[in-house]
Amino acid sequence: MKSPAKPARRWLALTVLLLPVLLTSMDISILYLATPAIAADLAPSASELLWILDAYGFLLAGLLILMGNLGDRIGRRRLLLAGAVVFGVASLLAAYAPTPPALIAARALMGVGGATLMPSTLSLIRNMFDDPAERTRAIGLWTACFAGGSALGPVVGGVLLESFAWGSVFLINVPVVVLLLVVARSLLPEYRHAQPERLDLGSVALSFAAILPLVWAVKTAAEERAVTVPVAVAAAAGAAAATAFAVRQRRLRTPLVEVRLFANRRFTGAVVAGALAMFSLVGLMLYNSQYLQLVLGRSPLVAALWLLPVLAVVAVTAATAPLVAARLGPAAVFGAGAGLAAIGMLVVGGTPVHDGLLRMIVGSVLVGAGISPLMTLATDVVVAAVDPERSGSASALSETANELGAATGIAVLGSIGAAVYRSSIMDSLPADVPAGAADAVAANLGTAVEVADRLPSGVAEPLLALARQAFVDGLGAAALTGAAILALLAMVAPILLRRGRPLRR
Repeated sequence: MKSPAKPARRWLALTVLLLPVLLTSMDISILYLATPAIAADLAPSASELLWILDAYGFLLAGLLILMGNLGDRIGRRRLLLAGAVVFGVASLLAAYAPTPPALIAARALMGVGGATLMPSTLSLIRNMFDDPAERTRAIGLWTACFAGGSALGPVVGGVLLESFAWGSVFLINVPVVVLLLVVARSLLPEYRHAQPERLDLGSVALSFAAILPLVWAVKTAAEERAVTVPVAVAAAAGAAAATAFAVRQRRLRTPLVEVRLFANRRFTGAVVAGALAMFSLVGLMLYNSQYLQLVLGRSPLVAALWLLPVLAVVAVTAATAPLVAARLGPAAVFGAGAGLAAIGMLVVGGTPVHDGLLRMIVGSVLVGAGISPLMTLATDVVVAAVDPERSGSASALSETANELGAATGIAVLGSIGAAVYRSSIMDSLPADVPAGAADAVAANLGTAVEVADRLPSGVAEPLLALARQAFVDGLGAAALTGAAILALLAMVAPILLRRGRPLRR
């Protein structure tokens, strides 16, 4: 099917497509400012709190490849609308979840719905915009919404939490989903593969067998700070399934994933860069919102307002990235962007307990300014690599890497911070803290604040000072880890982008 005839209609349709992009990316980070309220209301353990944050991203990442291929076969608009319904229902369930396991399950169901939305939007853009220059601009706006949505999540969450309970961060999804369902059918064209082949169920099974054990192994190893026998077995099983998956794809006429694309260094560099960029950006957003609230004592609304500069920079740099790349070349943008983000991580890593507001915001702005243009160009390289009929699966591959990067960033950087926090607390816990409260204090900073509120001031004040210093120590360790990864990316990505063959448009 051809692109919409009128340019104005194409751009109006793009506006509709940006709604689910904002929703799905916001829901990666919107819980950050709500974690203190969730900790107070549901009393999750440290592991449960990380799973509440992670379940959405991991299910999203695990299902993207399947859903992208399903959209190629049944129609991308149809899959988009079906996924929106699932996403909306799951948001309602999350808003009224009575226990941590119920909230984790609802977040997982949201990930199922979100997995249908992301590849559908990107593949529709690939079909709607035939002109490479127009497509790059459209993808720039898509990336601005995707990366900007991750930065916008805490802002929206802060505004809502100022007046409403933590469930409001999920209820906000429902009216947007309703609006999408109303307008999408009339504005969005339908696309599907002209002669779709049967979905290879063996490939689907292998994709799950590869992604889920590897995700579990990474998360568990980060939480336990050790590679145990179960972790090693899970990682080996996931790696074996991934190898079998890759071999199977090379033998299929219509594979789930075009593994041959990875022979092109530009494509590989773009996928890896997108994943590592999201790893660092989302991992950072986990910390700065908690720092503003729980260390500096800002209200959710004030914390949200301080995050607005990060959102603005992300949106502007994503939209202008194609112009900069046209002048300097993609390789230069990849290298400079990753390097700038690494510097921002180092700035954040030195944030002190007191008077660290300006340092945190400046560092976060530098991270956003470096990562946002990198994400825009990475997405454009991937989407331009295949014919329009296969754009759903290519989009899903790109988004799988990005979402795995985001979810792994939360798991790894979050677990590094949690481990340092707990170690610092247990090494220096005041003797007059009640024995029953020690484990709760060591779980996370939000729980420590709740415990301190119930203790006499002579005990509460030194306990809070210790907990806040421990949190900042964890923040520094996580930020330095992110800086090292981004510095490595700054060196490797330009090499891959320069040496790879130009991808056809």
